[in-house]
Amino acid sequence: MTNRRNFLGAAGAITGAVAASTVSKVAMAALPEPVFQTTPDTVPPRAPSSGRPYDPVVTLNGWTLPFRMNRGVKEFHLVAEPVVREMAPGFKANLWGYNGQSPGPTIEVVEGDRVRIFVTNKLPEHTSIHWHGQRLPNGMDGVSGLTQPPIRPGKTFVYEFVARRPGTFMYHPHADEMVQMAMGMMGFWVTHPKGEHPLIDKVDRDFVFLLNAYDVEPGSATPRIMTMLDFNLWSWNSRIFPGIDSLNVRLGDRVRIRVGNLTMTNHPMHLHGHEFQVTGTDGGPTPRGTRLNEVTTDVAVGQMRQLEFVADEEGDWAFHCHKSHHTMNAMGHDVPTMIGVDHKDITRRIGDLVPDYMVMGERGMADMGEMAMPIPDNTAPMMGGEGPFGSVDMGGMFSVVKVRRGQKAGDYSNPGWFKHPKGTVAYELDGPAPEARRQRGAGAAAMPAHNMPASNIEVQIRKPAGRHSGH
Repeated sequence: MTNRRNFLGAAGAITGAVAASTVSKVAMAALPEPVFQTTPDTVPPRAPSSGRPYDPVVTLNGWTLPFRMNRGVKEFHLVAEPVVREMAPGFKANLWGYNGQSPGPTIEVVEGDRVRIFVTNKLPEHTSIHWHGQRLPNGMDGVSGLTQPPIRPGKTFVYEFVARRPGTFMYHPHADEMVQMAMGMMGFWVTHPKGEHPLIDKVDRDFVFLLNAYDVEPGSATPRIMTMLDFNLWSWNSRIFPGIDSLNVRLGDRVRIRVGNLTMTNHPMHLHGHEFQVTGTDGGPTPRGTRLNEVTTDVAVGQMRQLEFVADEEGDWAFHCHKSHHTMNAMGHDVPTMIGVDHKDITRRIGDLVPDYMVMGERGMADMGEMAMPIPDNTAPMMGGEGPFGSVDMGGMFSVVKVRRGQKAGDYSNPGWFKHPKGTVAYELDGPAPEARRQRGAGAAAMPAHNMPASNIEVQIRKPAGRHSGH
């Protein structure tokens, strides 16, 4: 990890920098030194050392970008560049991102802050940055060709605007978008309220992550950029389960989870063991009268949803997308359904020629989480993170909210697996099971026909006269 947090106060002028007209004087100032992070760990929150105070967020498997204060302006430096992202232990992908990671670092500011973001392009093609959901001058909106010239390779642009409203936002390119977003170029932005807000409550834990998807063929490392729907890796902050960190909270905490969706489809996010309310969208905090208790909420393409709940049930609670294919890894879409097919004879014959041949799908796919099936190098298993009771038949967009009585305030470390009180775990029955009642199929009699014409009624058809033989 390279993590240089010391910013240069006045050294090194911008070389070939291009700035919007409103900040042309800034183009001659010194750039803040860019800060990089390359590990996939969740970096604990750190309160700002300068500027107005705020309660920082935790970026799941990510980090917050440091800033410097320059005459009352918060200055950040983003570097768009190729990166290598470890999506799960032992599986790395060649992506594009910012400051060493994909997604890029989270930017945190306070309502009313004037912010200045230097964006340096180290990609092989031009780019731009759109500040998704922000109210700002049109020339700072970041749409290449429409509101600004593109940022050419090797050049630096300057964006400057006031964070006018609190909320949950994103940043991503609006240049060669199909390629650049498919390669992982995106990041999170949080604007905190400047004081007490009637619609924004104080929380004890505040997590953020982006939903993203990739199509990386098993054994390869670079996403296929032309894929529109058939992605095989569904991820949170470019991490797939079991590589996604857990969300660790203490019993009684009020928890906020901010989720942004930059994939090509919607994601119904589902939390076990608790009810939550949607307290904010990309348009801002929701009116209190609209907040309903839910356990699943849909996050559509380009949307953000802010979920809040009180963690009042101890345990290890699953949190995942409820589309079943989105909780799998490296999945082939052309695999035939082989459930119920007897493979014994053909398996024996092929095994004589290919010793490592294994049957797949004869009894369903659950065995895949437990089998040590050979897979190509740099490939994530289809599913099968290890839990306290064996293989967890999940992958992709899945993690665990760990609620613990003994978790201390400010402690975001993993407490390990939950120790269930005696008598509170489902168990195998010792002895015969009671006879199960079953619904007997009634066939056609289940829906008797009423007021239908008798089958022996003669139907007469009259054809139209005239020149209508073609009808």
